[in-house]
Amino acid sequence: MSHPKAQSADIALLLEGTFPYVSGGVSSWINQIVRAYPEYRYAIVFLGSRRTDYGQFKYPLPENVVHFEEHYLHEPSPWHPQPAARQGDAQGQALVQQLLDAFTQGQANPAAMAAFEAVAREMMPGGRVSLGDFLHSKRAWDLICNIYREHCADPSFVDFFWTMRIMLQPLWVLARVAQQLLPVRAVHCASTGYAGFLGGLLAQTRGTPLILSEHGIYTKERKIDLFKSEWIRDNRNIFQRDPTELSYFRQMWIHFFEWLGRYCYAHADPIIALYEANRLRQVSDGAPPERTGSIPNGIRLERFVPLRAQRPHEPPPVLCLIGRVVPIKDIKTFIRAMRRVVNQRPDAQGWIAGPAEEDPAYAEECRNLVRSLGLQEQVRFLGMQRVEELMPRIGLVVLSSISEALPLVLLEGYAAGVPAVSTDVGSCRQLIEGLDEADRALGHSGTVVPIAEPQQLADAALELLGDSARWQAASRAAMARVERYYTDTLMFERYRQVYEHALAQNAGAR
Repeated sequence: MSHPKAQSADIALLLEGTFPYVSGGVSSWINQIVRAYPEYRYAIVFLGSRRTDYGQFKYPLPENVVHFEEHYLHEPSPWHPQPAARQGDAQGQALVQQLLDAFTQGQANPAAMAAFEAVAREMMPGGRVSLGDFLHSKRAWDLICNIYREHCADPSFVDFFWTMRIMLQPLWVLARVAQQLLPVRAVHCASTGYAGFLGGLLAQTRGTPLILSEHGIYTKERKIDLFKSEWIRDNRNIFQRDPTELSYFRQMWIHFFEWLGRYCYAHADPIIALYEANRLRQVSDGAPPERTGSIPNGIRLERFVPLRAQRPHEPPPVLCLIGRVVPIKDIKTFIRAMRRVVNQRPDAQGWIAGPAEEDPAYAEECRNLVRSLGLQEQVRFLGMQRVEELMPRIGLVVLSSISEALPLVLLEGYAAGVPAVSTDVGSCRQLIEGLDEADRALGHSGTVVPIAEPQQLADAALELLGDSARWQAASRAAMARVERYYTDTLMFERYRQVYEHALAQNAGAR
């Protein structure tokens, strides 16, 4: 497949594992943002794990995307150095040692960020901290051995060695991407992590203004993944383990992503969250408070308002979860809740509308759960659907997620007049109950329930569906809330100001 290429662009979007290969969520927002500003020329830099992990584009590239490039962080590149014995650069090694020494003094140590920046700069092609030295030099080998002896309680050096390589090697890939990227006037990251590291490098080495928009907090989400992951080995026997202590490998990955986040925060201005709780989380994770702010997502009302007239007079007994069939959406809690719902409302239906290809094993577990609970006639896996076709036919939008940011699907339901039942994650309580006094005066647009509590989720849904007056009141609150606070017009105007400010700082870069 050929992709557009250009000699320069206005804004580079750095995207890790999202648009244009993954649908929904952040990808939908990226598509929305790019199309909102046809006057700007965008370059998209897609970062993925391996090419085989992604299929075809889920979105066509907008016409104002003049450049597209993709890089896979865990695949060999033609410029990777061939194995050859070497001593290693002494000055580069000294910089790395200074960084490690600074890390031991804690994250708040200013010397640690200065050392991190010094090492990041020297990771650029031609620098003293080279990939060849990391992979093949005696100095790097000795350093890895010393870290293992001093800090790692896990008895497997082989696992430790390969974990270090897998974790750190992508940074040199990103350093080369930063060096070779076409000239741009501003950089916009949709997360910290590897994309944020690339954005920080471009800001540090080129002086390019860096905008950071975090939908979810990347570091928090990676922690959830790492706590649950089964691929991280813990080779300690039962006598070596402290049940209150994380394995060293998990700690390594967590600290690694924390530092990538801090590095991005150090160079980004502004640092944008979707809602106030996440802004405060950014500050606690190291973001300078004066550079932080919130811009909530918004939707195009015109797309959904006509659907209100298509609703039946009484709420349909259909609970619809719109999202990917992946563990973070906790589809299993929704399915278990449906067993209780159907026990009391045999006419009820549970629809799961979203792609199931991302985690086929989990999707199969969910289907097996449906069968084991005898819900084959009541719970349906619909795959990807147009939300405009769903909204007039459902009574509730349901989120059973264990992590969310500011989910667009709730706002889309609100615009169509559909209330919500959601777990207490991300901004969902704010969206359902209101943020401040004026917002709360609009009333509740649904119900908030705890995470992983299928009984409470079921009871909340039954109460709303079983009380037409209450459902209608929640519907009115939903429509009023989205119209007042969460339109795309408001969001686009705020981001236009962000872009104009960033581009004015770099007006000479054309």
